[in-house]
Amino acid sequence: MFLFELNNNQKEAFICLAHDVVVSDGELSPGEQLMMDELKREIGLPSGFEPHYMPIDGIGEIFNTRSARVATIIALIRLGYADGAFEIEEQFLLKEICKTFEVMESDFTIIENWVRRLIALEKEARAFM
Repeated sequence: MFLFELNNNQKEAFICLAHDVVVSDGELSPGEQLMMDELKREIGLPSGFEPHYMPIDGIGEIFNTRSARVATIIALIRLGYADGAFEIEEQFLLKEICKTFEVMESDFTIIENWVRRLIALEKEARAFM
């Protein structure tokens, strides 16, 4: 949604973080894979770009603005819900990312609630079609 604001280095790092989030629960669901492919298209990465493990240490230097950090958190939470459940492992990893990004837990809760409302609105819009 807001990922267009990321620079190329941030986009590649984002896809790697996204992959880390979706596999953190031990499986990659078809819905998660579909959303990963959509995210690659959205940010303009080649479909052949293969994500790799991204250590959390140091990502604050890559995502060096609040805007980039919040856009990343929004997209990662949304991805966490791609299979219908925001698993505890995914939540834990997201909270670790938030610590590195210096995003307070209260802000994380507000962002997560916003993402859940967004998902509900998207489902409602699909029902219109």
